[in-house]
Amino acid sequence: MKYKPGLHILSEFSSSKVDLFSNSFHCKKLFDDLIAANNLEKVGEVYHDFENGGFTAVVCLTESHLSIHTWPEYELATFDIFLSNYKQDNSEKVKNIYKSVLSFFEGIEKQKNEIVR
Repeated sequence: MKYKPGLHILSEFSSSKVDLFSNSFHCKKLFDDLIAANNLEKVGEVYHDFENGGFTAVVCLTESHLSIHTWPEYELATFDIFLSNYKQDNSEKVKNIYKSVLSFFEGIEKQKNEIVR
C-alpha cells in the first residue's frame, strides 16, 4: 500500500463579522476547542494582533498545522490546514475543521484548494 501524506486545504473567505477578524481572542478559543475535539496535539502557537486591526495565527501540531490571516478592512481571511495521515486517515478531520472555521466566522468561500498529498 502506498502512503498518502494527507489532505491540505488552502482557502480564502469573506465575512461581514469584522469584529471576529479584528483580533485573535475568539479565534484562539475556536482553534483550541477544535484541536481538543479532534484529539490533535498542539506543539506550538503564535498569535499576533496588528495595531490597526486584523491578526495572524499559526498553530503547529504533531499532525502538522493550521493558520489564518485576517484583513478586517477588506472583510477577508485566508485559512490553511494540513493534517498528516501518519497513524490514521485525517482527511475528514481536515474537512470538518475547515467547515467549523467557515461556520464560526460566517464565512463565504471565495476560493478553496484541496491538495491530496
